[in-house]
Amino acid sequence: MNKKLYIGNLPYSVNDSMLGEKFASIGPVASAKVITDRDSGRSKGFGFVEMESEDDAQQAIEKMNGVDMDGRQISVSEARPPAPRDSRGGGGGGGFRGGGGRGPR
Repeated sequence: MNKKLYIGNLPYSVNDSMLGEKFASIGPVASAKVITDRDSGRSKGFGFVEMESEDDAQQAIEKMNGVDMDGRQISVSEARPPAPRDSRGGGGGGGFRGGGGRGPR
């Protein structure tokens, strides 16, 4: 069963394939994804690696956490499930009510 890892403090120059190659030295990598900004396409400095086995994932945490990658010490931990999203739909809050702030004269 695949095990997903969170990789933090990544250099902004790292892409998906570079991240996957780094972790392939530990064991087979099912996927590697650097998270990028939707508008600029620039890395947000973190990503996820999915290892093919639980043992390889544990070894990756032990061996890769704190390792230097292009001058930055990466952090490696087990990925947590995403927080549930608010189901209220869009458009909540922050509206403009108008009114000039002056009362009648």
